[in-house]
Amino acid sequence: GALVLAAALPLAGAWAHHPELETDDPNHEHAHGVFELHDPSAALAERDAARARIEADGDVVSSGPFARKSKNLELVSRGVRLEENATTDVWALDGFAYTGTFNSPCGGEPGAGIHVWDVRKRKKVNLVGVIDSPVGSRSNDVKAANMNSGAILVHSNEACNGGPGGFEVYNVDDPTNPVHLAHVQVDEIAEISPLFFAPGALEDNGVHNLWLFTQGDRDYVAAQSEGVFDGFQIFEITDPANPVLVSGWGAEEVFDPGVGALTLAEDPTGARTLDAINWMFDGFGASTNRFLHDFTITPDGQRAYLAHWDAGLILLDISDPANPQLVSVALDPTSEDGEVNSHSVWFSGDETIVVEGEEDFAPFTTVFRITSGPAAGEVPAAEGGFTTPINSLPGEEMAGPTVYVGFACTTSTNPDQNLAVPAADPGQIALIQRGGCRFDEKATSVINANYAGMVVFNNAGEDFFPMGGNPRDIPGVMVGNSTGLTIAGVASAADLVIGDLGESVAATVEPDGWSGLRVWDYSDPANPVLASTFNTVCSADPVDPSCDVRGTYSSHNLIVEDHGNKVKAYISWYSDGVLILDVSDPYNPEETARFHEEGAEFEAANGGIQDVWGIYKVPGKKDIYASDRNGGLYILREKGSLKVAGN
Repeated sequence: GALVLAAALPLAGAWAHHPELETDDPNHEHAHGVFELHDPSAALAERDAARARIEADGDVVSSGPFARKSKNLELVSRGVRLEENATTDVWALDGFAYTGTFNSPCGGEPGAGIHVWDVRKRKKVNLVGVIDSPVGSRSNDVKAANMNSGAILVHSNEACNGGPGGFEVYNVDDPTNPVHLAHVQVDEIAEISPLFFAPGALEDNGVHNLWLFTQGDRDYVAAQSEGVFDGFQIFEITDPANPVLVSGWGAEEVFDPGVGALTLAEDPTGARTLDAINWMFDGFGASTNRFLHDFTITPDGQRAYLAHWDAGLILLDISDPANPQLVSVALDPTSEDGEVNSHSVWFSGDETIVVEGEEDFAPFTTVFRITSGPAAGEVPAAEGGFTTPINSLPGEEMAGPTVYVGFACTTSTNPDQNLAVPAADPGQIALIQRGGCRFDEKATSVINANYAGMVVFNNAGEDFFPMGGNPRDIPGVMVGNSTGLTIAGVASAADLVIGDLGESVAATVEPDGWSGLRVWDYSDPANPVLASTFNTVCSADPVDPSCDVRGTYSSHNLIVEDHGNKVKAYISWYSDGVLILDVSDPYNPEETARFHEEGAEFEAANGGIQDVWGIYKVPGKKDIYASDRNGGLYILREKGSLKVAGN
């Protein structure tokens, strides 16, 4: 459910997540929820460190856009679904592939849910049905496996229009006729809600990722819970129609072992609990949470590798599913782009090599300055995720005098937030207070009043993040509360007057990279060693001429498979396509293949530019399944070898 803070012990922060999803609607259900806490001085230091890394270009291994030696990835067939930003994860089982659905269409609308593809005839892929999402929810993740009770499919639920969280369980012995077995509600396990959150706020949590595994004659599903504590939850589904919660574990246990199991009697003031909550919200870089994102469980069901965002890569012993035990934490905040953002993980057959994917949607660092008045100088800020990119503006700068325009809302339940926005003089920038309505509604209001840009300041606290919403044709940034008051030239919000002029400001951006991979040496699983990092040219440098300015160049999902004495990683890399890396030597990964398409003809057939989200490969089989957010399902195979001209 949506997070609502109770008044008992206030928590600094702003509920936010990936910029393409972020709104300022208090009733909006958030996926990938993060509670971002920003230290302004640390933010500037991290920016400078990231800039130095890009200039050094020290961890680019790919010589892209293709490797020096490449085995072609041949497109065998595809399942066409031309809906922009619609298709998510992909999985396959026994001749059928399954792809998920993102926010639109939302559950209850035509096509929302898990698309079932018959891939037994690889060159003739057929859509045989859609497993409907619950009304008001999206089905992002899907997993299927042959278990003791038959072929079981599970898919996640995240609200896209007020629907339920949790996950669904199906029997797919006949994939053309899935049988629904159970809906599972996933709640907070720890007793923290009465102290810090409104009643019911941490019930019916969204679920973003799942994993099916078996131990002997018992079947289980692990779920990522979008609560605060116990992000990794295990349910027994030996009787798949009656799932039973077995245990929960979260990275809060790294900070303070036992804190997640405290009762209210054991922590009556909430001091230990609050410290752990704040730690979970206070990681590294621009996206600072330490919540679980994804995980992979070993085939014997004994160990779980957790990609735990800014808590790093966590290895658990789950040989007793009722009592997970911490084995190790792999974490190096100095690697990559100064973020951690542990997003995806997979391991070699002997588990000595583990590949970790980072995800980052902020390839540019915002450089924001107050250019007039006694407080002139650089201050921390974040460029909007839905606004016109500043680097696409003439002069690559948003600059001008500011005018305080209030909340710039039209739909707020508070009439004081719906006051008219004064018309702008040429070149003026709107200074807007956060709250009351969505960021894109605020943008529409100031566009209609002819402002050249917008600066949104937080209504409380120094938090800032890449604002999100539906695209709007205006540049914009977000700053902390005190920065906004300084720009307005007032001591407190009570002194703000709509229409008053403020200080002049200027915003530019500098590239600090998308994100790549970390390759870990787990020869000693209790003491993992970072062996290497890997980036493509475009993930390392978003302004390289080879990169499409419309593209997303973060790594996303991955799998790892042994091939004799070779270990290969298969990665979905958004607009870089599908990559295959040889990670047999974890200290020297080498790109060996890439499926990368571009151009008008491809875009017409794909429903937009290449935007590969999901990746899967049936162990021991040649087919590689990839899902494109715009174009649906792709089936690929490695074929042949060649030298790539110019590389």
